[in-house]
Amino acid sequence: MRLYCFGESGHSYKVAQAMDIMGIAWDPEHVNFFNGEARGPEFRKLNPMGECPVLVDGDLTLTQSGLILDYLVEKSGLLSADNATDRREIQRWILWDNHKMSGVVGMLRFLMNFLPEEKRPAEVIAFTAGRAKAAFKILDGHLQGRDFVATNALTTADLSCASYLYYPEPFTFDRAAYPNIDRWLDRIAEQPGWKHPYDLMRRAFPPNA
Repeated sequence: MRLYCFGESGHSYKVAQAMDIMGIAWDPEHVNFFNGEARGPEFRKLNPMGECPVLVDGDLTLTQSGLILDYLVEKSGLLSADNATDRREIQRWILWDNHKMSGVVGMLRFLMNFLPEEKRPAEVIAFTAGRAKAAFKILDGHLQGRDFVATNALTTADLSCASYLYYPEPFTFDRAAYPNIDRWLDRIAEQPGWKHPYDLMRRAFPPNA
């Protein structure tokens, strides 16, 4: 499998982490996102949405991290559940994450860290930070008395919801303020095969980085 990705992408990290934990071999194809490669005509042939990650498995090309995670579960039989109710719960949290948390946190982290300082929109950052805080509160409350998000074991829902929360750049998230999330992140990091984002995604850095 080939994963079109870049090291700073939390959505790419979700997929890369899942493949490593599942024991699926993959090769990175670095996408120079910050210089506009994802919006260029060649990449748009691969993914008209102009986004990472993109997974290529033989003749099959998949985009959107949630869909890719579902495909990896189907292919490996791992990080899922053995009944329909739990599988729906996994999908519910992946959809929530993409809409309410990763989609918000990813933008917030970009605005606060990867835009030139003079171009960072203070009002947009403040609004987005409020939405992120609401998502953190929901997740922390849900994890009260629970080991994992969707079932009693690690699933792709955990990897999806946790991905951006391991990145070191500031984006208003303080683990100490959310003790249930804090314990959950430690629990995920104890799983065999887990790696910190920039340790795992080092393979997806530019060749000379």
